Amino acid sequence: MSRPRLRLLGPALGALVLVVAIVAAVALAGRETPSDPGSGQGRVGTAPGPPDAVPPPAVAAGLLATVPERSVSTLDPVRLAPGLVPPTNRWFSGLVFGAEAQPVFAEPLSMALTDSGFSIGVPQPVTSAAAILGPHVAAVTVDLGASSAQVVAYDDASVTLAFLGADGRELARLVLAQGSPFVHLSASASLEVSTGARFDAGPDGTGALESQGRGWRLLAPAGALTVDGTHVRLAAGQTATWYPLPDDASPASEEGLLAAAAHPVMGTAASYGVGGGVVRTTIRYRTADGGETAYVTMPHHRAGKQPDRSCALGSYPSVYGSLDLCAGSQLTSWAPIVEPSGSLDLTGLADSDRATILAQVALDVASTPDDPADTYFGGKWLARAATLVTLGEQLGAGDVVAPLRAKASALLRQWTEPKGCVSRDARCFVYDPQARGLVGLTPSFGSQDFNDHHFHYGYFLAAAGMLSAGDPGLAADLAPVMNLMAADIAAGTASPSFPRLRVFDVYAGHSWASGTAPFADGNNQESLSEAVNAWNGLGLWAQVADRPDLAVEATWLLSTEAAASLYWTHLDLGDPVYRGFDHQVVALNWGGKRDWATWFSAEPSAMLGILLLPVTPVSDYLATTPGRIRASIAEAAPHGFDVLFGDSLLMYRALAGPQDAAAAWDAALVLPEARIDDGDSRAFLLAWIAAHR
Repeated sequence: MSRPRLRLLGPALGALVLVVAIVAAVALAGRETPSDPGSGQGRVGTAPGPPDAVPPPAVAAGLLATVPERSVSTLDPVRLAPGLVPPTNRWFSGLVFGAEAQPVFAEPLSMALTDSGFSIGVPQPVTSAAAILGPHVAAVTVDLGASSAQVVAYDDASVTLAFLGADGRELARLVLAQGSPFVHLSASASLEVSTGARFDAGPDGTGALESQGRGWRLLAPAGALTVDGTHVRLAAGQTATWYPLPDDASPASEEGLLAAAAHPVMGTAASYGVGGGVVRTTIRYRTADGGETAYVTMPHHRAGKQPDRSCALGSYPSVYGSLDLCAGSQLTSWAPIVEPSGSLDLTGLADSDRATILAQVALDVASTPDDPADTYFGGKWLARAATLVTLGEQLGAGDVVAPLRAKASALLRQWTEPKGCVSRDARCFVYDPQARGLVGLTPSFGSQDFNDHHFHYGYFLAAAGMLSAGDPGLAADLAPVMNLMAADIAAGTASPSFPRLRVFDVYAGHSWASGTAPFADGNNQESLSEAVNAWNGLGLWAQVADRPDLAVEATWLLSTEAAASLYWTHLDLGDPVYRGFDHQVVALNWGGKRDWATWFSAEPSAMLGILLLPVTPVSDYLATTPGRIRASIAEAAPHGFDVLFGDSLLMYRALAGPQDAAAAWDAALVLPEARIDDGDSRAFLLAWIAAHR
């Protein structure tokens, strides 16, 4: 392997006139409206921006039957109700897998299971030179006398846990939703729970507590909170809700939160749309009675042009920055559209540059190494070949790249031979009926347990999209397995065979890479750029497969993930959360911390390089101010580009302006071959820089 890489297997209220008035005002203000007349339909209660897209349908059983079934994963979903698809690559996967349940981070809350119940907290970030830490610290602990817990339902942005007694009888259910400040516990039978600390009783079942320097509130049915304030008695069907007060809570916001707490969140549903220069994500919080709730926005929900919101209820801290508390049951956000692309714009290429690149294309074709057999490096080989073929044909050198096209196409056909794994254990795919997903043989970096599937499969999808452009026969041959691959990482509709949007987090705005998240800091993702590559590849495949619904979904995913660069390469270093952080980028983001670190190298160039590769025709999303780009390059390669990921760093430098691009061109001509990533070629390196000169 040219690039060592280790990924751990695994990234009600009473009828007070004042309260009623506040509830009405909050509900009205919480209805989102377009920022400009042309951005949406403008009807009250409708989501602004482009209309809802129709997600791709679930995979047909006949398509699934084209590949062999084989159980290859070691997944053990010990805390999952029967019949549910194992929820790999989720923010809450640590609740489901492993001998011990792990804390999860739902923003603004963190939650962990205990031996007999659960604990909740609001992570308080602590920033050091190389990390921002916000671990779960219990502020409120609730003891149900439970013997076990299991996930009994999940959807786009929420999870439901059932707590069971020693006899297996269900005691209660807990709903935790991303973005919601509330934890709702509904009794399945008559139940008394201990709150540990004393909640001072207020009117109508309310309780107040100071813990970990923050005010906490409890809303329960009248009379449910015991006189000593340490227990809550619930009849079957009754609900108790715990929530923290925001940092800057006012009497009005406290009453608004109390009003919202009376409408328990039971689940969520997300929709998306593409059009008018933006992609739209909408998360709807479904409450038990249809009443209005409240939610928090992360920085990416507020970046750039966004719909109007009513967000005057306060804020909470997080490792990602301040979380603004908003009224309403619908969170809509926009991101600038990024269209999938497999080729560079070389219309302004100088004749001398063209000649240099063409000569390099011939050299790179001739020096193409043998293809690896595992799903990560094998996929990168295919993407390199397809990119080189596309470049050569674009420059009129189809004859030069023809042998590589033939070889890469043959290899893609081999990898996607539906019954290939019947006769071999490499370069083929199987469906794992226990894990409910497509697994490529030979696995790598824990991909048999669903680590990094979008990283791996993105290269295959991109290669298939590029090589099948203009070759419908190849697209037809690849379609069965490629469509299964697309469903594995991005099924638009949930089914018993694949989860909906396996890796993509609609609330966080990016993907998670660990299949089981066996970490106290939640799930994580390192290479945002490989996630962007996955959605670009999905879009390229959708184009040649004539799947417009998948193309729209891919554009949404691509654009939204690219906008999440705010947390990796486009840090707002003026945000107080970065005070004391001594670096230009965050290489590894978790639910509960953020690191200037990678899984595989301590080299400074690795911290930035892993956020750039593979540089592709859509990588202009990485552009920021010239000063920021230069500062990041100086940190990553202070002594020049003869470093790990030197090729990606040079391409990134070209985004800083024409003079930087000219210097990057000169350096790329003499960059040692060992510093060109195995998914890249010097010809594409030069062409990318030339396109930005």
